[in-house]
Amino acid sequence: MVLAGWGEAETLRLLADPGIIRHRGKIEATFAGARAYLAIEAREGFSQFIWKHVGSQPIDSRLGDLTQPQAQTPASVVLSKALKAEGFKFVGPTITYAFMQAVGMVNDHMVSCAWHGKG
Repeated sequence: MVLAGWGEAETLRLLADPGIIRHRGKIEATFAGARAYLAIEAREGFSQFIWKHVGSQPIDSRLGDLTQPQAQTPASVVLSKALKAEGFKFVGPTITYAFMQAVGMVNDHMVSCAWHGKG
């Protein structure tokens, strides 16, 4: 992964690029995240790492209506802390929960939704 090897020279070049968000911390976090990902992948596999935080099974929230969804859960707090401990940045429990929903670790479809039982 190319980004894992990037450093100060690339950071300075990106900080001068008007086509991106020029926030030094976020740029450096991208490089750190690439390195953290590669370390986890080499050690145990990234998929194994994230899924072990939910018992290797999707969480079915069994939502009855739109008033029940949460922005974060105890599981997203735990995974967020684990990712931060590995070197990831900008991975708070809310963005981590959105990631968990996006990759199918959490089923937040209402039980009345046609998509609830799929996946």
